[in-house]
Amino acid sequence: MTYHHLLVPTDGSELSDRAVAQAVALAAALGAQLRFLHVQNSFPMSLVGVGELVEASTVDALVAAARQRAEAILAAAMAVAERAGVAAETATQINPQPHLAILEEAREHGCDLIVMASHGRRGLEGLLIGSETQRVLTHSSCPVLVVR
Repeated sequence: MTYHHLLVPTDGSELSDRAVAQAVALAAALGAQLRFLHVQNSFPMSLVGVGELVEASTVDALVAAARQRAEAILAAAMAVAERAGVAAETATQINPQPHLAILEEAREHGCDLIVMASHGRRGLEGLLIGSETQRVLTHSSCPVLVVR
């Protein structure tokens, strides 16, 4: 099977950067295009219980910082694609459940392969929190390439 449109979720971590590099190399070899996705939580940090103690300007600054971080992460991914001469585009979604945003993005944009990092949560943390990668693997209607 030949892939034409790869979705690459990225969070800017070292492992995620490796997934970006793998996806770019694969897209270059296949003549495929890329769609880089960064998923933000609905808010950059939890303010449960302290919301009334935080000024509106602080909230605005946190939202702006999260937006700037997303832009920087996606710009770095685009630079890798541009250096390889691979067509790419970017998207940002705000969703507290990243796996749902990834699946929605793949479906809405006709992506035929998802290339993403495995962050390898192990032990109790993995059991309690779970893995976004595992959730994507479980629910995706298209193939998923996991980069370790």
